[in-house]
Amino acid sequence: MKKGFFETNYLKCWKFLGECRWHIVFALATFALLFVIGFIFPIFFREEIFDFIAKITAMIEGKTVLELVGMIFFNNLRASFFAMVLGIGFGIFPLMVGIVNGYLLGFVAREVVARGGILIMWRLFPHGIFELPAILFSIGVGLKIGTDLFRKNNNLKYNFKEGLRFFVFVIFPLLLVAGIVEGILIGLIG
Repeated sequence: MKKGFFETNYLKCWKFLGECRWHIVFALATFALLFVIGFIFPIFFREEIFDFIAKITAMIEGKTVLELVGMIFFNNLRASFFAMVLGIGFGIFPLMVGIVNGYLLGFVAREVVARGGILIMWRLFPHGIFELPAILFSIGVGLKIGTDLFRKNNNLKYNFKEGLRFFVFVIFPLLLVAGIVEGILIGLIG
């Protein structure tokens, strides 16, 4: 029996996910470690982070829910795509994305908890439930592309092809849902 278009592609995505699993685990571990460091030691780049937050706040001010959804979705889509594709530079860029985002989110979580208490974290939870896996998958695929360059039997063409398939069929939908959820929550809650 012939398999359909989506079934074939999702089976290939599932297979590629298995091939990337340790890269994704490494991405998660790096992100988690830097999140903890950002939460416990929010001393690095304080001014730069507060400036960054102020710029983001100014960007979202006055936007409709639909505009917020689009802005969040396309920003995350671009960041995820580059984290994956720029893995060709021996995985350095995706690794830096994990480090910076982990520290930044840990830092912001610390500030949010300090100002609103620990229970405020439950309000932030829906923002990351779809977005974080998508970002971590992108970082993991980028790390696979980059680290496989060191292997004798590297198959760059295969990794890019399967990485792009994974991006279209897994990461893109996760980011779309994340953008909708986050845009609605920011639009409604403020």
